[in-house]
Amino acid sequence: MTTQNTFLAIKPDAFKRGDTAGIVKMLVEKLDAKCVAMKVYKPTEELAKEHYAALSEKPFFPDLIQSFTAGLILGMVWQGEDVVAKARDAMGATDPEAADEGTIRKKFGKHIGDNAIHGSDTEPGSAERELKIHFPEADFTEIADPVAKCTELCQAAV
Repeated sequence: MTTQNTFLAIKPDAFKRGDTAGIVKMLVEKLDAKCVAMKVYKPTEELAKEHYAALSEKPFFPDLIQSFTAGLILGMVWQGEDVVAKARDAMGATDPEAADEGTIRKKFGKHIGDNAIHGSDTEPGSAERELKIHFPEADFTEIADPVAKCTELCQAAV
């Protein structure tokens, strides 16, 4: 087992619906990891294109960029043993209709274009690349109560 960091983001549609605290609560329960950074921000088009660069040749790329930049997101860094794989399991399949019961996307996702949460994939280097894009300051300190911090940040942002 390896201690890792992973990037997770609650996407704009889920943020607008007020699903952030519920999603963070599920992460706390499922990950056995600690949240070490959290912020609310609106991704720029440039940031989104860098973030999704590996998908730039896909026909859905413009819609993906539009969706990711449509509003505020809650970006987070979670740290723990094999946290990348654990987060992928907690999120569930990309398409909420195909996601297992008890996963974040099954509970909070509406359809493949509105699947509530992004998480770094398990490809080597993916999480590190995303962390550099979204948290270049890399100033990580454990957040004692991620749900309370999420609520505080989200209420202050709207």
